[in-house]
Amino acid sequence: MLDEVTHQLVMLGFLFLTAGIITGAVWANSAWGRYWGWDPKETWSLITWFVYAAMLHFRMMRGWKGKRTAFLSIIGFSAVLFTYFGVNALHLLLLNIITELQFFLL
Repeated sequence: MLDEVTHQLVMLGFLFLTAGIITGAVWANSAWGRYWGWDPKETWSLITWFVYAAMLHFRMMRGWKGKRTAFLSIIGFSAVLFTYFGVNALHLLLLNIITELQFFLL
């Protein structure tokens, strides 16, 4: 039961993630003249898309259920959380480190 609910929700989320990546690329092209810029948010959203694509593929083609798909769901959700929160936090952390290094080197 829980496995089937997870599968249905992942399919719905995958649809919205795909639509978001495509519409974001179209918007980026009109705003910056390129569809994809490989910045950290774009890259991690693509990584998240690949994790969920792999999960759906393995479930449909290989018949994976239960613990295997639960594990991939956790990895996918972790990637979502990192995309929204971790990329910004990592960026700020790196800026602080660079600022401190400049202070000590000057």
